[in-house]
Amino acid sequence: MAYFVTGATGFIGRYLVENLLKREGTIYVLCRESSLEKVEALRKKVGDLDGRVVPVTGDLTQPRLGLSDADLAKLEGNIKHFFHLAAIYDLAAGETEQVLTNIEGTRNAMNAAEAIGAGCFHHTSSIAAAGMYPGIFREDMFEEAEKLNDAYLRTKHESEGLVRKLCKVPFRIYRPAMVVGHSKTGEIDKIDGPYYFFTLIKKLRQLLPPWMPVVGIEGGRFNLVPVDYVADAMDHLAHQDGLNGKCFHLTDETHYKIGEVINIFARAGHAPQMTMRVDTRMFGFLPPFLRKTLSTLPPVRRITSTILEDLGIPRSVMKFTDYYTKFDNREARAALEGSGISCPKLDTYAWRLWDFWERNLDPDLFIDRSLEGRVADKVVVVTGASSGIGKATAIKLAEAGAIVIMAARKPTKLEKAKQEIEEKGGKVYSYSVDIADMEDCDRFAKQVLEDFGRVDVLINNAGRSIRRSINLSYDRFHDFERTMQLNYFGSLRLIMNFLPVMERNRSGHVINISSIGTLTMPARFSAYVASKSALDAFSRCAASEFSDCNVHFSTINMPLVRTPMIAPTKIYENVPTISPEEAADMVGEAIIYRSKRIATKLGVFGQVVHAVAPKFAEIIINTGFRMFPDSAAAKGNSDESAPAPVVSPEQMAFAYLMRGVHW
Repeated sequence: MAYFVTGATGFIGRYLVENLLKREGTIYVLCRESSLEKVEALRKKVGDLDGRVVPVTGDLTQPRLGLSDADLAKLEGNIKHFFHLAAIYDLAAGETEQVLTNIEGTRNAMNAAEAIGAGCFHHTSSIAAAGMYPGIFREDMFEEAEKLNDAYLRTKHESEGLVRKLCKVPFRIYRPAMVVGHSKTGEIDKIDGPYYFFTLIKKLRQLLPPWMPVVGIEGGRFNLVPVDYVADAMDHLAHQDGLNGKCFHLTDETHYKIGEVINIFARAGHAPQMTMRVDTRMFGFLPPFLRKTLSTLPPVRRITSTILEDLGIPRSVMKFTDYYTKFDNREARAALEGSGISCPKLDTYAWRLWDFWERNLDPDLFIDRSLEGRVADKVVVVTGASSGIGKATAIKLAEAGAIVIMAARKPTKLEKAKQEIEEKGGKVYSYSVDIADMEDCDRFAKQVLEDFGRVDVLINNAGRSIRRSINLSYDRFHDFERTMQLNYFGSLRLIMNFLPVMERNRSGHVINISSIGTLTMPARFSAYVASKSALDAFSRCAASEFSDCNVHFSTINMPLVRTPMIAPTKIYENVPTISPEEAADMVGEAIIYRSKRIATKLGVFGQVVHAVAPKFAEIIINTGFRMFPDSAAAKGNSDESAPAPVVSPEQMAFAYLMRGVHW
């Protein structure tokens, strides 16, 4: 006894071949000349030590599978079971490809089976052959299929129809449900079906704790079966007598609603579950023309496309959220009775499917999340690069392969920092510029564009901080002017110079080094926080305007960093700060993930408190204001040799409690 299998190297095929190896006989498998290595990989996978898996070169799209006369002669009269599994099982595949493979491929397989005189033609169809039938679809039903307006549904229906009407070899038809991974190992070879929702589940897990209830959809019904059940059932049914001409639904007796499926996998992935699910049929009261009109509105299509793209869900999949067909499988159950083969319940093996996906197929695993992948050979401008955060960032970017443009006001310090990076092998250029001078900003930007033609990433780091109470600033209005001039207008001037090129190239990233102060609103920093808040607000507005141009804006609400900028405030020598290198890591994170905002948890908490309980936040800030005095410099004492003030235990405790906030 010998077998012939199309699609043997496919997902279902390799498990079927593994089962057939437990029986007697040679297994001939169809493959293209260019895919012989796949057959060799299959043999290793299934443990074919005796060479019983034999490749036969051909092509599914050619008449009689493109088998040579010699192969036809060799196979004629020797094949008892001809398994046709080769097909496209992909809801997102193109119609032309599906017609050629699913329909014409089945026709060619039937003709080949007839040419070699096969004993039985085993056709692997799908429950998709029922279309979107509104009710229970039995195994003896076929012509009753409805709503075959999707290429996948239509080609699976028509290919099965060819077997029913034209196959001259005794045949058996198998209609598996939506096939998922192996119930024992979780293994699967691609993302399809319910796996499209796994990214959504993972994002929910990242955003919310597992106990947090969320609202979701109820949707239609999914029928899921593990690949090992399908392969075991097909193997058993193919070798039973008296079943020719029959069709078998290889389905789970339980038809899960989409919301139930998502919840089962959410439990497996330790993610929040949809405790309240909205049935999509409730929107049926809207007239069809109105639903269609709303769905075709440009803003709606744009938002929908963006969300689906972010989640990795093909738009074609969404139509199956209204899939309500149920499948009766009494013929299959009767034929499998006593074999010990039955479909396991989804919740008993869902965790294996999730685990395999997360370790092997999660799309995030294949994205280059390295800084090198983002900035290698990219032109990156860093202002304030001669010291502190700017210098640490320039070093980090140069090590990652970026073409770093260092900009700072003092040429001597800038050149020293440049040489330090060059000694480490970095590609770096330095430009002396006063960011507070608008004409100098224009000169600098023009020169950079002439020298390099573009700027891929702009990091606005140069800044000025003033720590002074308002009641000490009544005669110092220039403090507010010069802070705004550098922190806001200087950064804005550079953005406005480089944005046109970014927009034209449809690629760019602007990163603004802001402050935790814009979230917590600390006292004594009214000039500084106001200037940084202005830049934050501009960036949010600009991000909306350039969203469709692939130009990104990121804001980093930096906590207190030990840099020369905070040196005049002696009390900071005794409060917790982060290092410039740690700050540079935050810049790297913004570049890699193109984050809208990066902030510490305390900063975000401060923003929430200000929004929810503003009076409470005001009391806390006022307590800190009264607890910490103005610096000697703020009071007009410029004696830098004066010792740092003694910090009391209460001040120290408050500073650690409010770690990273400016006081």
